Amino acid sequence: VHVVESGGGLVQAGDSLRLSCTASGSDFSINSMGWYRQAPGKQRELVAEITDTGKINYVDFAKGRFTISRDGAKYTWYLQMNDLKPGDTADYYCNVEIWHEGSDYYWGQGNRVTASA
Repeated sequence: VHVVESGGGLVQAGDSLRLSCTASGSDFSINSMGWYRQAPGKQRELVAEITDTGKINYVDFAKGRFTISRDGAKYTWYLQMNDLKPGDTADYYCNVEIWHEGSDYYWGQGNRVTASA
């Protein structure tokens, strides 16, 4: 399974960005998809996740500003980020739980999001 993400970049506070992530390969199904972030000097933390049945979970800082969505037919998922703040500056990683004769997790390569004041 190969996971590739895109998006990210440098924006001003208040701007929006959308991250995308696609899983490819053969003979697997997806249990859940998610987004994490890691700010400099801090641990990686969950941002949002969505299950194969469409159940969504946001952490508190993401509620009302970030939206996770998916295109199940393409094994692609997105994170729409609105009203970005300098505190959102971090490396953002997509994550996917794959089912193929058992459960396994894969990560995207990470993309830097910088929101300047």
